[in-house]
Amino acid sequence: MGLIVALLVVWLILSILGFVVKGLLWLAIIGLVLFVATVVWGWVKRKAKA
Repeated sequence: MGLIVALLVVWLILSILGFVVKGLLWLAIIGLVLFVATVVWGWVKRKAKA
């Protein structure tokens, strides 16, 4: 669970950085995609454990 939270924080920081720096819009898009993928992956793992 700690790994998932750490990944979510990293993806969120990358997304915010990408939106702040105009030349790094691609970083924001990748960060958001990875954030959503990590949330889905964590949700599926949590459901499988229960």
